[in-house]
Amino acid sequence: MSDSEELKFTKSSGNVFQDLGYRNADEHLLKAKFAMVINRVITEKSLTQIETAKLLGIDQPKVSRLSRGQLSGFSIDKLITFLILLNQDIEVNIKPHSRGVGRDNFDTHFSLNYLAC
Repeated sequence: MSDSEELKFTKSSGNVFQDLGYRNADEHLLKAKFAMVINRVITEKSLTQIETAKLLGIDQPKVSRLSRGQLSGFSIDKLITFLILLNQDIEVNIKPHSRGVGRDNFDTHFSLNYLAC
């Protein structure tokens, strides 16, 4: 790129999946956030993929997919179950949207207080 070329920026919606045009973008973002926490807990507990598979009741290839963010085979319910099996407390806060915020700005903030085991 030369010095005379101008960079163009597009403001993000706050949801990369929405910005990329994914259908069900809110669901994709929520699953990604859950998977990040699951993978962090697995790392903090120093679990191998085989140990994780036994604990979660799935096979090792599925643990590998989960660790790489390949979430198409995992429902939100299943990811929540994994968090519970990993001894995580889950808090869900539901509140009305802030004034002027529409459906396109769905807030997926959540709080996971995980137990240090």
